[in-house]
Amino acid sequence: MVELRPPRGFRDVPPELAILRKDLISRLEAVYRRYGFDPLETPAVEHWEVLAGKYGEEAEGRLIWRFKDPWSDREYALRYDLTVPLARFVASHPEMPMPFKRYQIAPVWRHDEPQKGRYREFYQADADIVGSPYPEADAEVINLLMDALEALGISSGYRVLINDRRILAGIFEVELSLSNPLAVYRAIDRLDKVGEQGVRAELEGLLGPSAASKVMELISLRGDVADIADRLLREHGSNKAVAEGAGHLKEVAGLVKRPSVLAFDMSLVRGLDYYTGPILEVVLDRPKIGSVAGGGRYDNLIALFAKRPVPATGVSIGIDRLIDAGIEVGLFSASRRTYTQVVVVNVRPESYRYAWKVADSLRSWGFSVRVDLNRSGQDEQRRKASRLEVPLLAFIGPQEEASGTVTLFSPSRGERVTVKLEEAREAVERLL
Repeated sequence: MVELRPPRGFRDVPPELAILRKDLISRLEAVYRRYGFDPLETPAVEHWEVLAGKYGEEAEGRLIWRFKDPWSDREYALRYDLTVPLARFVASHPEMPMPFKRYQIAPVWRHDEPQKGRYREFYQADADIVGSPYPEADAEVINLLMDALEALGISSGYRVLINDRRILAGIFEVELSLSNPLAVYRAIDRLDKVGEQGVRAELEGLLGPSAASKVMELISLRGDVADIADRLLREHGSNKAVAEGAGHLKEVAGLVKRPSVLAFDMSLVRGLDYYTGPILEVVLDRPKIGSVAGGGRYDNLIALFAKRPVPATGVSIGIDRLIDAGIEVGLFSASRRTYTQVVVVNVRPESYRYAWKVADSLRSWGFSVRVDLNRSGQDEQRRKASRLEVPLLAFIGPQEEASGTVTLFSPSRGERVTVKLEEAREAVERLL
């Protein structure tokens, strides 16, 4: 028997959720364009060697959907994020003027363990600036992110956590001389999944109890970005990497439009290997669903393809996780079941040609219109429209056909009006 359900971790998206997702995407696109970002589309499938060596051991050993083409014997993979494909694109277009500002909103695939807010296929909304090494680029990405969240109706109840990979490297790799820092970062990155005790246990296995306690103490450092930056400069100013990272973050914080939302968090490490500078995540106060957006600076990634230094920074919003969280707290509603604005109800079967004429006229004026295709009775047509909560009905019968009119009825208003077809546009606009 054929399994009709999608594979585990995948899902069908019904019209009410798809309509909500498309609405949120259109709001995000408007913000991205307002900041001067242009769209870029990359393929779902990449050569395996493009993705290999970019994400780290865990992602490449377990999370990337990797497969061999039976016809060519070449290895391919579904894209794991939108950043590495961007790096490949930039490297293949050396003539591109800089800075290059692009956005892409598209699905990515990860062989992750499905759970609340986490799917194996999900949409990301990325915005990246390629070609600027300066704090202004990182600050613009954060300002864009804040405006994007506000456009989605999230004006409060969230925090933008920020850190810098140079600070982490300077303290953990130089001062503590950790032999396997990436493994330590990956352990810390699981803090929201396994909790402090889980991270401590993993660190003790990697470093021993004493060093693990020191790391746990360090990652508890949180607070105002400028204050923490000043403290790091006082206490670790002779450490070049820490000084660069702290100074960069202080400049970024001075350019962010809502600095009260920004907070330094030493436990933020971002598990992907390609980050080199500021890193950030957005967490909601409720529900506790983990980060809904993240990003950072990756100045060395494009050089892996281009063999030349190309600085870059960006942010990614997890649309599906944000939808799940927004529905849970009542911010979003998946109640709209159709784009249809008008249903043409054919009262008598013999009037169907006139019904089609009315539908065509309404569509030509820009309205979304359905007309009966099953030769259903009037009551059935009305029931279907009611189930979809279509806001306006246009009744067509022999009387309307003879007089060249249409009878419009708004269920929510309880208002009925009969108008000439050529005058129906204004009446429909008013009733909608």
